[in-house]
Amino acid sequence: MARGGHNKDRDDAERKCIVTGEVQPKAGLIRFVVGPDNQVVPDILGKLPGRGMYVTANRDVLEEAKKGQFSRSAKQAVTVPDGLVEEVERQLARRTVDLIALTRKAGRAVCGFEKVKGWLAGGERVRVLVQASDGSERGKTKLWTPEGARYFGCLTSTELGLAFGRQSVIHGALATGRLSDRVVEEATKLRGLREGNGGDTASGKDKEAK
Repeated sequence: MARGGHNKDRDDAERKCIVTGEVQPKAGLIRFVVGPDNQVVPDILGKLPGRGMYVTANRDVLEEAKKGQFSRSAKQAVTVPDGLVEEVERQLARRTVDLIALTRKAGRAVCGFEKVKGWLAGGERVRVLVQASDGSERGKTKLWTPEGARYFGCLTSTELGLAFGRQSVIHGALATGRLSDRVVEEATKLRGLREGNGGDTASGKDKEAK
């Protein structure tokens, strides 16, 4: 088993992006398949039947893939639906929200400025600090990303609210564990679509602390 409880074989699996030609871990790629109607379908969970086509989780790269790369990779004419990139973003956001909700239900996540601050100051092993993209920058800078943790600011306050069972949430924290590692994987992809090359909306805190 690899660090964080992941299966090492799964973590080490690599695929080539059909646009950039770069070989990288599957965790940083989005899988697509060709459906029965020859239409390109995103496979966020990686479980749909058929030969997978992998694209780097980045909006610009996905837009480029629509310009003939899917047909070349599939070695046949395929249809790319309108709004494909937006659909991928929607599914990734929903997947990330669902995983945070599962982490909360497992008792491994808290929300609210004071509770999150308490975790950060009290020695709780925080794996992820999440803050709403539309939250106050002044308020967000009062919290910090612990060493070895990850920061994400790619979800809105409404989306975080759905994850925590509230109308809206600005600050949240997830404890270390398998579910939190899965949140990191999906949120990293979502950030690639919403923030270009992984840029941050809150002073560069999205980078993993060393």
